[in-house]
Amino acid sequence: MVTGKGGDTDLHADIYHPPAGTEKHMAIVHFHGGGWRGGSKDTLTAKVAPITARGYVSIAAQYRLLGAAPWPAQIEDVKTQIKWAHDNADKFGVDPKRIAVAGYSAGGHLALIAAGTPEMQCAACIAFYAAADVGEDVLKQRLLSPGADDATAHAANAMTYLKAGFPPTILFHGLADTTVAPESSQHVLQILRTDNVPSELHTFAGVPHEFDMHPAFAEACAPLTDFFLDREILNPKTYPPFGPPGGAGAGRGRGPAGI
Repeated sequence: MVTGKGGDTDLHADIYHPPAGTEKHMAIVHFHGGGWRGGSKDTLTAKVAPITARGYVSIAAQYRLLGAAPWPAQIEDVKTQIKWAHDNADKFGVDPKRIAVAGYSAGGHLALIAAGTPEMQCAACIAFYAAADVGEDVLKQRLLSPGADDATAHAANAMTYLKAGFPPTILFHGLADTTVAPESSQHVLQILRTDNVPSELHTFAGVPHEFDMHPAFAEACAPLTDFFLDREILNPKTYPPFGPPGGAGAGRGRGPAGI
Protein backbone atom coordinates (compact mmCIF):
# COMPACT_ATOMS: atom_id res chain seq x y z
CA MET A 1 0.00 0.00 0.00
CA VAL A 2 1.34 3.46 -0.90
CA THR A 3 1.33 5.69 2.16
CA GLY A 4 3.08 8.83 0.95
CA LYS A 5 6.11 10.24 -0.77
CA GLY A 6 9.75 10.34 0.23
CA GLY A 7 11.16 12.81 -2.27
CA ASP A 8 10.20 11.28 -5.60
CA THR A 9 9.85 7.79 -4.08
CA ASP A 10 6.54 6.18 -3.24
CA LEU A 11 6.58 5.00 0.36
CA HIS A 12 4.85 1.70 1.08
CA ALA A 13 3.59 -0.11 4.16
CA ASP A 14 2.18 -3.56 4.84
CA ILE A 15 -0.82 -3.75 7.15
CA TYR A 16 -1.29 -6.79 9.40
CA HIS A 17 -4.69 -7.14 11.04
CA PRO A 18 -5.36 -9.00 14.29
CA PRO A 19 -7.71 -11.98 14.44
CA ALA A 20 -11.40 -11.10 14.64
CA GLY A 21 -12.54 -10.66 18.22
CA THR A 22 -9.08 -9.73 19.57
CA GLU A 23 -8.98 -6.12 18.39
CA LYS A 24 -7.58 -3.60 20.86
CA HIS A 25 -8.05 -0.61 18.54
CA MET A 26 -4.37 0.25 18.79
CA ALA A 27 -1.73 0.26 16.05
CA ILE A 28 2.03 -0.18 16.12
CA VAL A 29 4.12 1.25 13.26
CA HIS A 30 7.26 -0.90 12.86
CA PHE A 31 10.59 0.16 11.31
CA HIS A 32 13.17 -2.41 10.23
CA GLY A 33 16.89 -2.47 10.94
CA GLY A 34 19.84 -2.80 8.59
CA GLY A 35 22.31 -0.09 9.55
CA TRP A 36 20.30 2.57 7.69
CA ARG A 37 21.73 1.13 4.44
CA GLY A 38 19.95 -2.21 4.17
CA GLY A 39 16.95 -4.13 5.35
CA SER A 40 13.34 -4.00 4.27
CA LYS A 41 9.84 -3.88 5.71
CA ASP A 42 9.46 -7.38 4.23
CA THR A 43 11.79 -8.73 6.94
CA LEU A 44 9.28 -7.81 9.65
CA THR A 45 6.54 -10.31 8.81
CA ALA A 46 7.52 -12.97 11.33
CA LYS A 47 8.61 -10.45 13.96
CA VAL A 48 5.27 -8.64 14.07
CA ALA A 49 3.08 -11.75 13.91
CA PRO A 50 3.05 -12.50 17.68
CA ILE A 51 2.04 -8.99 18.76
CA THR A 52 -0.52 -8.74 15.94
CA ALA A 53 -2.09 -11.97 17.19
CA ARG A 54 -2.67 -10.24 20.53
CA GLY A 55 -5.02 -7.70 19.02
CA TYR A 56 -2.85 -4.94 17.59
CA VAL A 57 -2.81 -3.63 14.03
CA SER A 58 0.81 -3.83 12.87
CA ILE A 59 2.08 -1.51 10.14
CA ALA A 60 5.44 -2.53 8.65
CA ALA A 61 6.65 0.71 7.11
CA GLN A 62 9.26 1.55 4.49
CA TYR A 63 11.79 4.35 4.67
CA ARG A 64 14.45 5.32 2.15
CA LEU A 65 17.90 3.85 2.71
CA LEU A 66 21.14 5.81 2.64
CA GLY A 67 22.02 4.53 -0.82
CA ALA A 68 18.87 6.20 -2.15
CA ALA A 69 18.81 9.39 -0.07
CA PRO A 70 21.08 10.98 2.54
CA TRP A 71 20.09 11.74 6.10
CA PRO A 72 17.65 13.17 7.20
CA ALA A 73 15.50 11.44 4.56
CA GLN A 74 15.18 8.38 6.82
CA ILE A 75 13.59 10.18 9.77
CA GLU A 76 11.49 12.32 7.42
CA ASP A 77 10.04 9.12 5.92
CA VAL A 78 9.42 7.68 9.38
CA LYS A 79 7.46 10.79 10.31
CA THR A 80 5.50 10.56 7.04
CA GLN A 81 4.54 6.97 7.86
CA ILE A 82 3.44 7.83 11.40
CA LYS A 83 1.38 10.76 10.14
CA TRP A 84 -0.27 8.47 7.59
CA ALA A 85 -1.15 6.03 10.38
CA HIS A 86 -2.80 8.82 12.36
CA ASP A 87 -4.68 10.14 9.33
CA ASN A 88 -5.99 6.68 8.42
CA ALA A 89 -6.57 5.22 11.87
CA ASP A 90 -10.35 5.09 11.42
CA LYS A 91 -9.98 2.89 8.35
CA PHE A 92 -8.28 0.23 10.47
CA GLY A 93 -10.53 0.54 13.50
CA VAL A 94 -7.76 2.19 15.50
CA ASP A 95 -7.96 5.02 18.01
CA PRO A 96 -5.62 7.72 16.60
CA LYS A 97 -4.51 8.47 20.15
CA ARG A 98 -3.28 4.89 20.45
CA ILE A 99 -0.61 4.65 17.79
CA ALA A 100 2.75 3.40 19.00
CA VAL A 101 6.05 3.15 17.19
CA ALA A 102 8.44 0.18 17.19
CA GLY A 103 11.93 -0.12 15.79
CA TYR A 104 14.65 -2.71 15.40
CA SER A 105 18.35 -1.75 15.55
CA ALA A 106 18.71 1.23 13.17
CA GLY A 107 14.91 1.29 13.06
CA GLY A 108 14.99 1.55 16.85
CA HIS A 109 17.14 4.66 16.53
CA LEU A 110 14.52 6.15 14.20
CA ALA A 111 11.63 5.08 16.43
CA LEU A 112 13.19 6.74 19.48
CA ILE A 113 13.71 10.02 17.61
CA ALA A 114 10.12 9.94 16.35
CA ALA A 115 8.76 9.12 19.80
CA GLY A 116 10.68 12.05 21.25
CA THR A 117 9.27 14.46 18.66
CA PRO A 118 6.11 15.86 20.29
CA GLU A 119 4.20 16.57 17.09
CA MET A 120 4.36 12.86 16.20
CA GLN A 121 2.05 12.10 19.13
CA CYS A 122 3.35 8.56 19.61
CA ALA A 123 1.44 6.81 22.37
CA ALA A 124 4.35 4.50 23.19
CA CYS A 125 7.73 3.31 21.92
CA ILE A 126 8.99 -0.25 21.56
CA ALA A 127 12.73 -0.51 20.86
CA PHE A 128 14.52 -3.75 20.02
CA TYR A 129 18.32 -3.60 20.35
CA ALA A 130 18.08 0.02 19.25
CA ALA A 131 21.12 1.85 17.88
CA ALA A 132 20.56 4.55 20.48
CA ASP A 133 23.69 5.32 22.51
CA VAL A 134 26.20 4.62 19.75
CA GLY A 135 28.04 7.94 19.89
CA GLU A 136 27.93 10.93 17.60
CA ASP A 137 31.30 10.06 16.03
CA VAL A 138 29.79 6.75 14.90
CA LEU A 139 26.78 8.58 13.50
CA LYS A 140 29.09 10.86 11.52
CA GLN A 141 30.85 7.82 10.05
CA ARG A 142 27.86 5.56 9.36
CA LEU A 143 24.79 7.74 9.00
CA LEU A 144 25.63 11.32 8.10
CA SER A 145 27.11 12.87 4.99
CA PRO A 146 30.87 13.57 4.98
CA GLY A 147 31.71 16.79 6.75
CA ALA A 148 28.61 16.80 8.95
CA ASP A 149 29.09 19.16 11.88
CA ASP A 150 28.50 18.55 15.58
CA ALA A 151 25.06 20.17 15.55
CA THR A 152 23.88 17.82 12.80
CA ALA A 153 25.24 14.81 14.67
CA HIS A 154 23.54 15.96 17.86
CA ALA A 155 20.22 16.31 16.05
CA ALA A 156 20.66 12.77 14.63
CA ASN A 157 21.44 11.29 18.04
CA ALA A 158 18.49 9.39 19.53
CA MET A 159 19.73 10.19 23.03
CA THR A 160 19.04 13.87 22.36
CA TYR A 161 15.30 13.17 22.37
CA LEU A 162 15.07 11.37 25.71
CA LYS A 163 13.45 13.78 28.13
CA ALA A 164 10.51 14.31 30.43
CA GLY A 165 7.29 13.80 28.54
CA PHE A 166 8.73 10.99 26.41
CA PRO A 167 6.03 8.35 25.81
CA PRO A 168 6.05 5.07 27.74
CA THR A 169 8.84 2.89 26.40
CA ILE A 170 9.71 -0.79 26.52
CA LEU A 171 13.17 -1.96 25.47
CA PHE A 172 14.52 -5.39 24.52
CA HIS A 173 18.17 -6.37 24.15
CA GLY A 174 20.32 -9.50 23.95
CA LEU A 175 23.16 -9.57 26.44
CA ALA A 176 25.53 -11.15 23.90
CA ASP A 177 24.92 -8.38 21.34
CA THR A 178 28.20 -7.20 19.85
CA THR A 179 26.60 -5.04 17.13
CA VAL A 180 24.87 -2.66 19.54
CA ALA A 181 26.04 -3.17 23.10
CA PRO A 182 23.28 -3.86 25.65
CA GLU A 183 24.62 -0.92 27.65
CA SER A 184 22.98 1.28 25.00
CA SER A 185 19.49 0.21 26.08
CA GLN A 186 20.54 0.29 29.72
CA HIS A 187 21.53 3.94 29.30
CA VAL A 188 18.23 4.74 27.60
CA LEU A 189 16.38 3.18 30.53
CA GLN A 190 18.48 5.10 33.04
CA ILE A 191 17.65 8.44 31.42
CA LEU A 192 13.95 7.66 31.08
CA ARG A 193 13.71 6.56 34.70
CA THR A 194 15.43 9.76 35.82
CA ASP A 195 12.79 11.71 33.91
CA ASN A 196 9.98 9.58 35.43
CA VAL A 197 8.98 8.13 32.07
CA PRO A 198 7.22 4.75 32.40
CA SER A 199 9.84 2.41 30.99
CA GLU A 200 11.10 -1.16 31.12
CA LEU A 201 14.11 -3.05 29.82
CA HIS A 202 14.01 -6.80 29.17
CA THR A 203 17.30 -8.55 28.47
CA PHE A 204 18.01 -12.09 27.31
CA ALA A 205 21.10 -14.00 28.34
CA GLY A 206 23.42 -15.41 25.73
CA VAL A 207 21.67 -14.08 22.63
CA PRO A 208 23.09 -11.71 20.00
CA HIS A 209 21.79 -8.85 17.92
CA GLU A 210 18.44 -9.41 16.17
CA PHE A 211 17.66 -12.31 18.49
CA ASP A 212 13.95 -12.07 17.68
CA MET A 213 14.58 -13.62 14.27
CA HIS A 214 14.12 -16.83 16.24
CA PRO A 215 10.37 -17.41 16.69
CA ALA A 216 10.70 -18.42 20.34
CA PHE A 217 12.13 -15.01 21.25
CA ALA A 218 9.60 -13.08 19.16
CA GLU A 219 6.88 -15.02 20.96
CA ALA A 220 8.46 -14.28 24.34
CA CYS A 221 8.58 -10.54 23.71
CA ALA A 222 4.96 -10.21 22.59
CA PRO A 223 3.22 -10.86 25.94
CA LEU A 224 5.66 -8.52 27.68
CA THR A 225 4.87 -5.81 25.15
CA ASP A 226 1.15 -6.49 25.39
CA PHE A 227 1.18 -6.31 29.19
CA PHE A 228 3.15 -3.05 29.10
CA LEU A 229 0.84 -1.41 26.56
CA ASP A 230 -2.22 -2.58 28.46
CA ARG A 231 -0.98 -1.05 31.73
CA GLU A 232 0.31 2.18 30.27
CA ILE A 233 -1.98 2.93 27.28
CA LEU A 234 -5.07 0.76 26.98
CA ASN A 235 -6.09 0.43 30.62
CA PRO A 236 -3.81 2.75 32.60
CA LYS A 237 -3.57 1.64 36.20
CA THR A 238 -1.20 0.47 38.84
CA TYR A 239 -1.16 -3.28 38.36
CA PRO A 240 -1.38 -5.13 40.57
CA PRO A 241 -2.76 -2.64 43.11
CA PHE A 242 -0.19 -2.01 45.81
CA GLY A 243 -1.00 -0.75 49.27
CA PRO A 244 0.81 2.21 50.80
CA PRO A 245 4.10 1.55 52.62
CA GLY A 246 3.36 0.31 56.11
CA GLY A 247 -0.21 -0.66 55.19
CA ALA A 248 -1.87 -3.95 55.95
CA GLY A 249 0.35 -6.81 54.91
CA ALA A 250 3.26 -4.57 53.96
CA GLY A 251 6.54 -5.97 55.19
CA ARG A 252 4.78 -8.59 57.30
CA GLY A 253 7.31 -10.48 59.35
CA ARG A 254 10.13 -8.26 58.13
CA GLY A 255 12.02 -5.24 59.31
CA PRO A 256 10.80 -1.65 59.15
CA ALA A 257 11.89 -1.27 55.51
CA GLY A 258 10.00 -4.37 54.45
CA ILE A 259 13.17 -6.22 53.50
